[in-house]
Amino acid sequence: MGSLKAQLAKLFEVSLKVTVPNELDVEPLVAACNGKFGDYQCNNAMGLWSKIKGKGAPFRGPPAVGEAIKNNLPTSEMIESCSVAGPGFVNVVLSKNWMAKSIQKMLIEGIDTWAPLPPVKTAVVDFSSPNIAKEMHVGHLRSTIIGDTLARMLEFSKVKVLRRNHVGDWGTQFGMLIEFLFEKFPNFEDATETAIGDLQAFYKASKQRFDADPAFKERAQQAVVRLQGGEDKYRRAWAQICQISRTEFHQVYQRLGVHLEEKGESFYNPYIPGVIEALNKQGLVEESQGARVIFIEGINIPLIVVKSDGGFNYASTDLAALWYRLNEEKAEWIIYVTDVGQQQHFDMFFKAAKRAGWLLQGDSSYPKASHVGFGLVLGEDGKRFRTRNTEVVRLVDLLDEAKVRSKAALIERGKGEEWTEEEIESTAEAVGYGAVKYADLKNNRLTNYTFNFDQMLNDKGNTAVYLLYAHARICSIIRRSGKDIEELKNKGTLVLGHKDERDLGLHLLQFAEVVEEACTNLLPNVLCDYLYNLSEIFSKFYSNPECKVIGSDMETSRLLLCEATAVVMRKCFDLLGITPIYKI
Repeated sequence: MGSLKAQLAKLFEVSLKVTVPNELDVEPLVAACNGKFGDYQCNNAMGLWSKIKGKGAPFRGPPAVGEAIKNNLPTSEMIESCSVAGPGFVNVVLSKNWMAKSIQKMLIEGIDTWAPLPPVKTAVVDFSSPNIAKEMHVGHLRSTIIGDTLARMLEFSKVKVLRRNHVGDWGTQFGMLIEFLFEKFPNFEDATETAIGDLQAFYKASKQRFDADPAFKERAQQAVVRLQGGEDKYRRAWAQICQISRTEFHQVYQRLGVHLEEKGESFYNPYIPGVIEALNKQGLVEESQGARVIFIEGINIPLIVVKSDGGFNYASTDLAALWYRLNEEKAEWIIYVTDVGQQQHFDMFFKAAKRAGWLLQGDSSYPKASHVGFGLVLGEDGKRFRTRNTEVVRLVDLLDEAKVRSKAALIERGKGEEWTEEEIESTAEAVGYGAVKYADLKNNRLTNYTFNFDQMLNDKGNTAVYLLYAHARICSIIRRSGKDIEELKNKGTLVLGHKDERDLGLHLLQFAEVVEEACTNLLPNVLCDYLYNLSEIFSKFYSNPECKVIGSDMETSRLLLCEATAVVMRKCFDLLGITPIYKI
């Protein structure tokens, strides 16, 4: 179907071609408005007037242009009425009958028919990306949650998404880790996760040894050379360390319900020399202070692609990965989800790719690359979130605590006697993990946010708990009616007679354009705002005595409206990676 905005834009496009036939490619400016004058507004008149005045156009100002745009609109069953206000704003009131039919059609055919259709077939979302042998911290949590939601929104929009986990699994640190592994476990292949224990502690111990013992340091540096040379024993030790780390990462991904395909730094390593040679042939790579660099216009430091010791770095790996994604995986949009601190690196790296002709100039055409930056997670003290002993917080512990607290709240509400153990466990998981995700996603990602269990697990206000409970209540209304909702979808008729019904219907129909906006601008909080507003608008409708559902003569229609609200809420939860609950 496309979004309401897109459907109206098509109608206004026809009108604009008739109104100003000599002005080519006029983009219809259609926006939702506050409802005082209409549901949507076309705002082209003023801009057009500044272009056409003095060219012999038959208009005497923007209001006349607005009138002409209104009069030239093709007839459509979706529009009830139009009016012109102020300097030519064309206000549109949508037809209640058309709105009701569109919602009922979605109930029968499924919410996928409301998916936006972006102009891109394949996208890479590069997110999470922890470092091997290091603990995943709250920065990785943000990247994982935000990246997963962006991937889900694009997948819903029929885009083929390559979910890439660009783990840090290559580099000089592996020399000291491998050498330390050989020391601690002469039969290193017996070094299981249990034997090594905490990889973070193992990493720290090997680093201390590396800094304190020159002989160990030399052996570690040799180990890097032997690993990079492909020597079997070193390759196997490296693979062993990577596998233990993967097991730890998997515990986090399993709890969050996140799926990724790992293609780490080591995967792209073989492509680096060829990519740099190709850039060199284009005349982009220059010598500077012993290193090989690409100069970027407007930035006073160059992008180093080969270090002065001949080694490669982040930029070399990122260029090779981008080349691979564009040429081998045929991606048209490559999205990188990392903290805002890496903004300059990505800015330089993208500009280098544009110099090479890999990406187009400007950000409106494909192929393109985007950096999705995010702020810090803060503790109650306003500083970077850590445990009392200043260590980084383990994500598994954090998620488990959310579940434990959520379970305690359910027991306190007396669910221990009413529900099975399995129901309590699954609800505690859905609510606990959902609360952590939503507390992150509801903020504009560029801002810092304070991690607070009490706030995120509150059942009032803009929280996952409140929204999950709101959904469960809607499901309970439908169950209490005793009606077969599937039968009602096909045999009943939805009507938007009351203002509160119409307001709810309009908000439901705006779902597609909200997903489209959240995708285009890579801002999950736009979807969170929509979901919270939906639950508030539903509350207003349901608590109005004039909109009584069960037992009223409009019961069928209002049950269908309840079901449509639940369906859209469930899709929002799905896009945010949150599991809905059906009873409370």
